[in-house]
Amino acid sequence: MQTIYKAFPGGKHKVLTMSYDDGREEDVRLISIFRKYGIKGTFHLNSGLYDDPVYRRNPKEQIRDLYEGMEISCHTYTHPTIARCPSTEMVKQTLKDREELEAIAGYTVRGMSYPNGSYSREVIKAMEVCGIEYSRTVLSTFRFDMPTDFMEWNPTCHHKANGRLLELGQQFLDLHKTQYLYMMYVWGHSYEFGIDNNWDLIEDFCRLMGGKDDIWYATNIEIVDYLKAWDQLKFSADGTFCYNPTALSLWVEVNKKAYEVRPGETLHF
Repeated sequence: MQTIYKAFPGGKHKVLTMSYDDGREEDVRLISIFRKYGIKGTFHLNSGLYDDPVYRRNPKEQIRDLYEGMEISCHTYTHPTIARCPSTEMVKQTLKDREELEAIAGYTVRGMSYPNGSYSREVIKAMEVCGIEYSRTVLSTFRFDMPTDFMEWNPTCHHKANGRLLELGQQFLDLHKTQYLYMMYVWGHSYEFGIDNNWDLIEDFCRLMGGKDDIWYATNIEIVDYLKAWDQLKFSADGTFCYNPTALSLWVEVNKKAYEVRPGETLHF
């Protein structure tokens, strides 16, 4: 009997993703660090606050180029504590943010992070009506588990992580059991590095984590899209071949050997 496992692109079993909120000026420096080490991240923006001089958001006309290669994601239009809002306002805050961000990004914006970490079952229902497919919480697990509910996507840790970011990163690198899938998910706000005077922390982390052959570097939505597509693979009853009906190349591990199943392909193992 075949032993068949879900695998990430390239047959990998680990994924690293980063998630940063608010779209402040410090994102420029953070993204330059990400690009230097091949790290990918998702940036959750409030499109109704571009002109707010207090919070120093990145100008609207710079957004598309700045976040090229990263993911632009929702954070609501004006950053309310959304679980306190009426349901109509939940929908308006989300749809308006999507509309504005999509006009800039040129692609569908389908993810978000909950502003002020605020959410409820009613909020989740409203987000789903608005076409949101995932949303990040602020509840750190300090683990490397795969998410069980994309609408309550709990990160591994904030980059502060009680001083444990590099320790957790090394633990992630040391994971070697390929029968499991592992995810490290780090979140925060780029302006915190300036407040805490610790830009060296994220530079050291990215240097530690970058360029590893067994890690897939992905945005939040890339992970969501890949896992949803993988679950559409059609396997034969005897486990000797599968058909990929999706538009993505997907990877399977069969008896410890990795296979790429291209879009529309039926692959025999």
